[in-house]
Amino acid sequence: MENNNPVNSWRSPKVILSLVGLILVAGIVTVAILRDRLVSPPQWQVSVTGQGKVSYQPDIAIVSLGVQIDKAASAEVALRNLNQRTEKIITAVKAAGAAEADINTQGFSVYTHYDFIDNVSQANGYDAVQQLAIKVRDINNQKSLVTEIIKAATEAGANKVDGITFEVSNLEALKQEARVKAIADAKLKAVELANTAGVRLKKIVGWWENMIQVPGFQTPYYLDGKGGMGGGGGNGVIPSGLQEIIIDIGVNYQIK
Repeated sequence: MENNNPVNSWRSPKVILSLVGLILVAGIVTVAILRDRLVSPPQWQVSVTGQGKVSYQPDIAIVSLGVQIDKAASAEVALRNLNQRTEKIITAVKAAGAAEADINTQGFSVYTHYDFIDNVSQANGYDAVQQLAIKVRDINNQKSLVTEIIKAATEAGANKVDGITFEVSNLEALKQEARVKAIADAKLKAVELANTAGVRLKKIVGWWENMIQVPGFQTPYYLDGKGGMGGGGGNGVIPSGLQEIIIDIGVNYQIK
């Protein structure tokens, strides 16, 4: 006959063992908490964030341009036409002032061209593309050099101009300058806060860095359907403008 007596249920061996287990676990946790409080006292710390800003004028432009061959009769023909036009472009931009070491291949591909006819994809020749990255240095002293190189490239057969990225040659020095300013700003804030709160600053026990504004930006510069250049033209000037590097640094102080 089944025993439904609640008292007998509490006295069962399984229930007693479960209660003993819970008591042991609770005891272990309590001892661990007490030990942590006794052995590892709280680390009295405060974190202060400072910001450093450094303005700079980009002195390097990286022009992304290239050639696209459409619907060649074969892959060999597409590749041959691509190589011929690319060689002409490289010769032209070197004559315009680009250094050979600053001309690099950014992308290269040959693939089947497909047309959609009556909602059906049909192979129709071969396409080939080669993209070049041309680094133009000292642009602040050669204001029109970027557009001169683009003009020379398009006249030699470039039909893809994807944009211009501006950079600065002494980037690491500028970043270090911004870091120093950020730390000085954090120290000033820490002293003011400590005086207001009535605590004393001790040694710095750690810090972290976060770059808020990353150098390098791209300006669109494209070819229209008639072969004209957008975003500039002729021997004009493409201004890079004044830019900023912004770095945040958090400094952790011990206090008492």
